[in-house]
Amino acid sequence: MQILFKTSYDQDIDHLPHRAELLRVGLALALAIAAPLLVGSYILSQLGLLMVYAIAGVGLMMLTGFTGQVSFGHAAFLGLGAYAHAILMSKGVPFGLALPCAVAISTVIGAVLGRSASKMHGFYLAIATLVFAVLFETLLGEWEGMTGGYAGMFVPAFELFGLDFGSGWRQYYVDLAFLVVVLLAAANVLRGPTGRAFVAIRDSELSARCLGVDIARTKILSFALSAGITGLAGALLAHHLQYLSPETFSVMESLRLLLMIVVGGLGTLLGPILGATFIMILPLIIRGMRDLLPSAISEQAGLEPLVFGLIIVLFILFEPTGMAGRWTKIRRFIETFPYYRADSFERQKRYVKTERMR
Repeated sequence: MQILFKTSYDQDIDHLPHRAELLRVGLALALAIAAPLLVGSYILSQLGLLMVYAIAGVGLMMLTGFTGQVSFGHAAFLGLGAYAHAILMSKGVPFGLALPCAVAISTVIGAVLGRSASKMHGFYLAIATLVFAVLFETLLGEWEGMTGGYAGMFVPAFELFGLDFGSGWRQYYVDLAFLVVVLLAAANVLRGPTGRAFVAIRDSELSARCLGVDIARTKILSFALSAGITGLAGALLAHHLQYLSPETFSVMESLRLLLMIVVGGLGTLLGPILGATFIMILPLIIRGMRDLLPSAISEQAGLEPLVFGLIIVLFILFEPTGMAGRWTKIRRFIETFPYYRADSFERQKRYVKTERMR
């Protein structure tokens, strides 16, 4: 979209370059802080779960949305963070130490996978991450002595300073605090040399190499950072689920995460939040569809994956910038009305990697 309306160089590094954006974000944050006073316990728990998935979406966005490395196995990092955190706490490790240890474990495994996948592209990278997810799910099921196998394991209670943070408004504020920190950290990374190297690899790996970017090192760093953030989300998710089983972190969960960032908007930090909201509402929509469809179709077990895949295809074809891109177009239209130009909102032409090299 050709809609860059900047008036100073500071707007390239400011988190919120316009006063209207600052007002919108401040209002959203104020509503999030006041949510425990406005909604019931069930909705509050769903909002906390939404924030956890938004953190996971930021993790996947760093890899797929900003570095251009497609991953079909990010549910494995979500499960890795959840199981590592739960196992450490079951061994008597306090929450304040178990959480960073789970994040560190996820980061190291992500770096190892990134080292192996740094030479892969496109379809081959997607298959490699998918195989990793399948192997991880199998490992969870077979390692009964540590993970409880397919029977699963209970997550120890979340206590901090003698207070129960396992449910209610305390857990909600913990989720909100981590989401704000992750968003600020991701924004700082993206406006620095590391983030610009991520985007350069996404746009044209050949051009990035010509500009002196260490492609392999940057991809490994992207995998590690993405896995660490997703592992953090997994650790927080464990306390929402309270019971872990291998089926929770299947390939279907990876598809949900991928759907979240594609629908939300690739290459934006607003995308994971919009996408997390969408995937929280989507099961309700599918449930309503089952009531309207004939029983021969509604009772099929593969209806949900079919809907997920169809939504991804439709967004890629007709709205590649996702919900965040659509919101940007609407906002720019309102800001420039009645002096807008129709060609400012034309869809950018997309190129495959081979066409960029010609």
